Amino acid sequence: MDGKKDHRDWGLSTQAVHAGEESPNPYSSITTPIVQTSAYTFPDTSHLETFMARRREESLPPYQEYGRYGNPTARALERKLAALEGGEDAVLLASGMAAVTMTLLTLLRPGDHLIVTQDAYRKTRAFCTTFLRRWQVDVSVLPAGDYEGMEAAITPRTRFIYSETPTNPFLRVLDLERVAEIARRHGLTTIIDSTFATPYNLRPRDFGIDVVIHSVTKYLAGHNDVLAGVVIGPREVVDPIREARGTFGSIVDPGAAYLILRGLKTLTLRVRQQNHTALALARFLEQHPRIRRVWYPGLPSHPDHMVATRLMRGFGGVVSFEIEGTGAETRRFVDALRIPRLAPSLGGVESLVTIPSLMSYYDAPAEERERIGISDRLVRFAVGVEDTEDILADVDRALACLKS
Repeated sequence: MDGKKDHRDWGLSTQAVHAGEESPNPYSSITTPIVQTSAYTFPDTSHLETFMARRREESLPPYQEYGRYGNPTARALERKLAALEGGEDAVLLASGMAAVTMTLLTLLRPGDHLIVTQDAYRKTRAFCTTFLRRWQVDVSVLPAGDYEGMEAAITPRTRFIYSETPTNPFLRVLDLERVAEIARRHGLTTIIDSTFATPYNLRPRDFGIDVVIHSVTKYLAGHNDVLAGVVIGPREVVDPIREARGTFGSIVDPGAAYLILRGLKTLTLRVRQQNHTALALARFLEQHPRIRRVWYPGLPSHPDHMVATRLMRGFGGVVSFEIEGTGAETRRFVDALRIPRLAPSLGGVESLVTIPSLMSYYDAPAEERERIGISDRLVRFAVGVEDTEDILADVDRALACLKS
């Protein structure tokens, strides 16, 4: 032992700053350098042969001979993300959807069966129910929180249970201990997209979940300026996905990896502020006469409030709600807001607002929207790190623009 404290003993904020990064690094800079290269050189053929032999013996050399297989800046980020989620290892991919699709494409085989929850990102659900079925993978889509239905759907061909928590856009929070227990009894692997939670609010692996996925684009990067995704879990899951990444080429360049490393250092500070503002906003909206309904796990009215209180440190930075009125009035409200930008995504320092029926569900059939509950009055507000009082005042003023 060299006397250094193991990062697993550090608090999350300390891990976010230091875990995964070398100190001193090759150039003795405080920050991890951007290693901007497409390939790596070898001094002679003897070194090359030694490297190739080591690559066969060790599954994860720090980088490889070509940039598609690895990069030191990106590798430092992978180590940090694995530490934050308590996983053995992590593999970084070009976007959150790349993390989802690469995981399922790599691990599933024709004839397998997958269980996925209904209240999930539409593109994820569409990939499962259209693309995977073309590959003869059977998919069961179940309501979030239907644990009896989940167990009843399991067949001898079932391989995985997949869900988000909290879900998008209604912020359902799964009882992860119960899901993990069901999976264990049937020999299944659990995969949770924990993008909305962040490791600060919830670490699924602490409750028995096998694999965690994040759209790093959101809270982890935190500044609305980079795309990436990550898969975190045991090496026997991560290694095949890393191998597939080298074939598919879904990589994150070192400049983007550096931006994410920098963004992660303030993760806990940002998320604490977003938790605080979102809870205040949800409480304000629930008491407002022009609001029909609010979905936020921190409210006792949310169907999963008790589960969220048991599992989560904070309830996240997204609040979904319905305006009491028409779709036209909902648009008027959103257009009257001054602070949030009208845009997709979430988790950055700027607040963002969207009307799901006009964006992610714009081309969805009416019956699909009705089945999921996507009305023209639904708004999703992703708070940033602005002052809480300014957000509340802006929302109050925009609601006052609606006719009484």
